[in-house]
Amino acid sequence: MGGAAVRLRPTAAMAMVVAMAVAGAACDRKADDAPAVAKAGVTLNRARAPLGSPIEIKYRFEVAQGAAFRQDYRVLVHFLDADEELMWTDDHTPPVPTSQWKPGQVVEYVRTMFIPVYPYVGQATVTVGLYAGGTSERLPLSGELLGQREYKAAVLELLPQHDGVLVVFKDGWHPAEAAPDNPALEWQWTKRESTLSFRNPRQNATLFLHFDGQPALAGGPQTVTVSLHGETIDTFQVAGTQQDIRRIPIKAAQFGADDLVEIRLGLDRTFVPALAGGESRDPRDLGIRVYHAYVEPQ
Repeated sequence: MGGAAVRLRPTAAMAMVVAMAVAGAACDRKADDAPAVAKAGVTLNRARAPLGSPIEIKYRFEVAQGAAFRQDYRVLVHFLDADEELMWTDDHTPPVPTSQWKPGQVVEYVRTMFIPVYPYVGQATVTVGLYAGGTSERLPLSGELLGQREYKAAVLELLPQHDGVLVVFKDGWHPAEAAPDNPALEWQWTKRESTLSFRNPRQNATLFLHFDGQPALAGGPQTVTVSLHGETIDTFQVAGTQQDIRRIPIKAAQFGADDLVEIRLGLDRTFVPALAGGESRDPRDLGIRVYHAYVEPQ
């Protein structure tokens, strides 16, 4: 694809996300004379990535001498297209609250995110900032200012989704659902047994599973067994409701010789919301909730 940007026809869900999230990413470049509270840096684990694939983002903040934080601020992370229009965000609260940051301290952490299947391929710009939740207040940082205290931190070339290994939620899945306030946040609940299907990568690969569960409603921790050709390749427990990402290494020989591969997820505990003692009338038998499944060749 080189560095050229290609626009695709937007889906209704992603168009809604853009409409909800546009916040004026391409503002004027007036100088900001206020002293910077920190130098922000972003490092990506790769420079090119297909839509839908996971990337690891390393954040680094070098707190300036004399900096003081009156409250806890959130980290602004925007992904902009070639026209500096906002595509999606990864805004978050840092693992060490800013109210605990000290002058001269270096705060580093890594987050894994799945690139949305957005109607755009080409170069994306990653910007960062610090802002107070629920307000328009942003703090000054060191770096290349794009406007409104938003700073250029990295670039990423977005490749078409078909450049990766497409994983199909085949059998044993409930229909896809989306968050009412964020149509881009989608998931599917497993049944007691569910199948993922994808083309054989014919090389070592990692299966990424982004999931959460409701073990309390299921009567205790849920054990997930992952199998390939009848062989168990991984087993793990879902003991809480927090989202998690499981990385399952698979050797090329384990995929076999067939063009298509099927991986099965088995649950020892499921639950029916309508029978769980709450107000839900949902009669479905649910296992765990899977947000993303991705196979990344090594």
